[in-house]
Formats: sequence, structure tokens, C-alpha cells
Amino acid sequence: MKYFTFLLLLVPASAESLRYVINWPSGLSLGEATLSSGRTGDDKGHQQWSFELNLDASVPGFAVRDDYRSKATSDLCTLELDKDYTHGKRKGQERLTFDQHENTVTRETKNGGKSELSVPSCAREALTFLQFARTELAQGRLVPQQTVVFGGLYQVRFEYTGAQSINVDGKLLNADRIVVTLKGPSTDMTFEVFFAKDASRTPVFARLPLPLGAFTVELVR
Repeated sequence: MKYFTFLLLLVPASAESLRYVINWPSGLSLGEATLSSGRTGDDKGHQQWSFELNLDASVPGFAVRDDYRSKATSDLCTLELDKDYTHGKRKGQERLTFDQHENTVTRETKNGGKSELSVPSCAREALTFLQFARTELAQGRLVPQQTVVFGGLYQVRFEYTGAQSINVDGKLLNADRIVVTLKGPSTDMTFEVFFAKDASRTPVFARLPLPLGAFTVELVR
């Protein structure tokens, strides 16, 4: 379910909360996700971004609940990411702390594990990266391929394929289709994301090919 995190993120002008439905290939609902974003300030008065994703895609006998919270600088360089997830019997809690001056990320788990990664300047985790991608789209630019941190290091590439009319929450919408390539330690996949042509380039629809079929993520107005 971690891949849904790469699909469902937004960059508001101020505070924003969006709700999405996640559907099985048959069209039946699998669950929901809520995304909240806004601007905050630290104790020194510096402006920051805060992002949160809450996802529940549980089925009888198998719970899937993800909660992610991150903070970033005003220019969208990540400060920290907290992850709390349940995937069936597998549960985890961890914090990733970004040192943008030293170009490192420290990963600490609830059970006491600790590791450190070297990262590029202005490193971003998944939530902040999608915010940055939306900002670039709003200015008529496509983000270049770059490293995104989400526990491990992932290479993410966007490819613009043109405008397309799609059905979102029962209404026909003209949106820009982006093909996303994601490569990581044990991941190599391609999926599509549609961004509305509004001022904040809201992600409105995504299609994710998995072994069970093509799952979809759709904005609910």
C-alpha cells in the first residue's frame, strides 16, 4: 500500500483537505484516504509546510492503515517524516529526520533501530516531493528525475503525455496525464496520475497496475 502515498498528495495555497476513494479493479471501493496540508511556523517564526496522509484500505481479516506526517521548509525541503502503519500482522513506527546542511537522513524505528542515509541537497520524502511537483506544474514546468526518500531511496521520473478527459466523481474533467516511473530497492513500476488544470494542480485521479489488476484512486468532491 505504500505506493498509494506517492499518488495522493497536494500543494495548497494555504490549508487544504481532500478525500479520495481507492477502488478495486472491479470498481468496488477498497477504502479511503484523506490528505491534509497547510502552512505552519516553528518556534523561531520560520514558515514551514505540514502534510498528513491517513489511509484505510482494510478488508475483512486484513487491516491496512497508514498514517504519515511530515514537515518541510518554506521552499519544500523536508525536515522530518513520521510513519505509522499496519499491514495485516505487520506494524511499524519510524521517524526520518533530515539534516539538510549535512545532506543526511537519520531513520529511527520504534524498536530502537537506527541508520543513516546520504541524500542530495534539499532532499524530499514522498509527501513533500509531490507538493514540489505540483508547484512546478503550476508554473508550467515538469520536475526533473530525482531521488525521493521513503525509508529507502527511490528514483522518481515524471513524463507528461498530454491532456485527457477523465471521469472524476461522476463529472467529466480535462486533466493533464503524467506517467510516473518509480524505482527503488525492491520496486520498479510505472503508473499514471492526472492533475487538474486548476491553480494548485490538484491530483484528481490515478491508476496503479498491480498483480490483482489496475487499482484506481479518485478524488471525491
